[in-house]
Amino acid sequence: MDTLNMRTGGEGEPAVLLLHGLGATGAVWNHFAPPLGRRVLVPDLPGHGPSSPLPHYSFETLTAAVARALPDRRPLVVAGHSLGGVLALELASGKYDVEVLGVLALGVKVEWTQDDLGRVATLAARPARLFETRVDAEQAYLKVSGLLGIAPADPAGLRETEGGWRLAMDPAAFGVGAPDMPALLAAARCPVVLAAGENDPMSRPGRLRALDPDAVTLAGLGHNAHVEDPAAVRALLERFGV
Repeated sequence: MDTLNMRTGGEGEPAVLLLHGLGATGAVWNHFAPPLGRRVLVPDLPGHGPSSPLPHYSFETLTAAVARALPDRRPLVVAGHSLGGVLALELASGKYDVEVLGVLALGVKVEWTQDDLGRVATLAARPARLFETRVDAEQAYLKVSGLLGIAPADPAGLRETEGGWRLAMDPAAFGVGAPDMPALLAAARCPVVLAAGENDPMSRPGRLRALDPDAVTLAGLGHNAHVEDPAAVRALLERFGV
C-alpha cells in the first residue's frame, strides 16, 4: 500500500499545510512551522524521503496523494514552495474535496524552455545515481533541493544501499513537466499570494508580476526564501489570518 509520510504538530485552526519543493523533504519547514502557533501538516511528497513513489508523476497525481493523506477535511491554508506551490494551487481548485482558505505559492518556476523540459525529462528517465560516501550523497541532495550552503541535508532524504548511498527521491518525479500557471490561478477558489525571492533565478519577479500584478518580491532572498528568512515568508500568511 502506498504511504505518505506526514509530519504534524501544534494546535489551532485553520491548520497550515506546508508543501516542499522538488528534491527536498518536509524538513525544510522545521524552522518555519513552530512560530505559526497552530496545527501544521507537513508531508514528504510522494517519491521523496520515506514516502512511497508513484507509478506516474503529474501535478494531479501528486496533489491527489497529498489530499488522501490529510487526517481530516477541516479547512486549510496552504503554503507551497516551488513544486509545492503548484500543488497548493492545484489543491485549491476544489477537485480534491479539500477546502482551501488561502494559498501562498512561493518560488514557483514559471518560465520553461524546451531545453528545460528536455533536461528534466532526461533526469526522470535515469536510474538513481549511486554515491560512494554519505557525504557525497548529502552534497547531491543539497544541490538538487537548492539548499547548498543554507541548510543541512535531511537524513530522510538519503538512502543507504548495497554499494553506497543514493538520494531517497525517485528520479521519475523530475518528469512532472511545466505548470499551466494562468489556468491554475484562474481555477483557484480562494485568495492566492504569489511570491519569490528577489534573487530567485527560477521565479523572476517581473515574470511573476506578469501573472499577478500584486506578486510579492522578497528583498535579498533566493529560491528557498522560506529557509533563508522564515519570518519574512511567515508574514505573508498573515493575509489569510495565520
